[in-house]
This record gives sequence, structure tokens and C-alpha cells, in this order.
Amino acid sequence: MIKAPLSALLLLVAMTSTLGKYIPKSGKRIPQTLSRGWGDQLIWAQTYEEALYWSRSKNKPLMVIFHLEDCPHSQAMKKAFSENNEIQRTLDEDFIVLNLVYETTDKHLSPDGQYVPRLIFVDPSMTVRADITGRYANRMYAYETSDTKLLLSNMEKAKKLLKSEL
Repeated sequence: MIKAPLSALLLLVAMTSTLGKYIPKSGKRIPQTLSRGWGDQLIWAQTYEEALYWSRSKNKPLMVIFHLEDCPHSQAMKKAFSENNEIQRTLDEDFIVLNLVYETTDKHLSPDGQYVPRLIFVDPSMTVRADITGRYANRMYAYETSDTKLLLSNMEKAKKLLKSEL
């Protein structure tokens, strides 16, 4: 006798929770991946701590990318970065990667200020490499879309420094 009303109540609760689910006007949204468009085929760390752990355990340098979704410079760099096959291949084979859309309180990750886009190399000993920088004196870790060759050169430098320090 109690089973019938209880079943009806459960059915009613299930239907209201299904019908009450918000669906945007544009349809279902694609889930945001950790790549945030910087290289969907790459394996991205979720946190700085996880990235440092992977860097130490796999003995690979870490590249940390600071960017903002609504920054035109970040968007342009993301496009150049994600479309460059050599950058993507090198990151996939030889680096641990992390991208952050928020600033960190760790001052080691903003040695010359907080700006975007900012790409920082960290070695497995958890040292931010101040000797691997972009071409600007006032924003040492900034790269622009025209700096992809310099970025690739710096990635090679990070790999060589790691091998020489072993």
C-alpha cells in the first residue's frame, strides 16, 4: 500500500529535477578542458602543486602559462601557440604544462610583476628559470605572436639546462 504512493513521489521528484535543469539557449555547452584552447591533445596539470610533482617525478621542465580569457594579447598568443605544431610536439614530448587564468600568491611565479600572457619555465628542482625569458626588459616572461621562434628556442634551452644539470 505504501509502495505505490512512494513510487509516484520518487517519479515526480525525478521528473522535476530533469525538467528543471538549465540548458543555455545556444544548446549544450562543451565542457571546458584544462587546455583552455592552448593544446587540447596535451596533458595539462590541474594545479601548480600537481605540475611540480609531475615535473620532479618525470624529470621534465614545467611551463606555466598565465593568461586571461578576455585579454586580446592572451587570445592572440593562444592561437599562435596552439597552431604551431613544433611547439605542441615539444610540449607533448618534453614538458609538463599548466595554464592558469588567475594570479597566484606565490611570488616566485611573478618575479617581475603580474601581467598576461606570461610564460614561465620551472625546472624539476622547483626553480623558476630567470635565465629563460622573452625579449622584453620590463616584462621578462612576456611573449607575443611574433615570438614563437624565441619561445621554441627557450623551450630547447630549458631541455638542455635540465640535461646538463643531471
